[in-house]
Amino acid sequence: MLANAVIVVVTVVLMELFSIVAHKYVMHGFGWGWHRSHHEPRTGWFEKNDLYAVVFAGIAIALIWYGTRGWHPLEWIGAGMTAYGMLYFIAHDGLVHRRWPFTYVPRRGYLKRLYQAHRMHHAVAGKEGAVSFGFLYAPPVATLKRQLHALHQGPPRQHGRDGATRSPDGAASSADAT
Repeated sequence: MLANAVIVVVTVVLMELFSIVAHKYVMHGFGWGWHRSHHEPRTGWFEKNDLYAVVFAGIAIALIWYGTRGWHPLEWIGAGMTAYGMLYFIAHDGLVHRRWPFTYVPRRGYLKRLYQAHRMHHAVAGKEGAVSFGFLYAPPVATLKRQLHALHQGPPRQHGRDGATRSPDGAASSADAT
């Protein structure tokens, strides 16, 4: 029982590490065709980028299925992937991109840092020159600001077309300022 819990927790941590690499090199690389929709205004409930969640959910389901048929560690790896997906949905889709029917802007602590880090990720137009590729891990805001300035020889041109960089009414939100 403890071993299964450890497998789930380790899988969640490894999924964040995997997601950082996949976000930087796949989603902002050859997979930009799907991910681009995430950096553009959403017109409806879904965006093409959501296909990544469908793919990873399918992998988690397959692992759980094989695990329940005798390959038991796989079922707990699939459970860890599912837990990571739920955390991603809550933190990234809900908190940062406001895909929930209510708005919460964190004022302090880790959630504020996570929110600000992802806003900085969306501060650049296009797939090049972005920072902070984690979904649950957020580097210190000062570090990200230095990286953005170094990548763009000053502050990047903000396009303001994304829910993570704009308030729900489309205006820049002073409450979100760093």
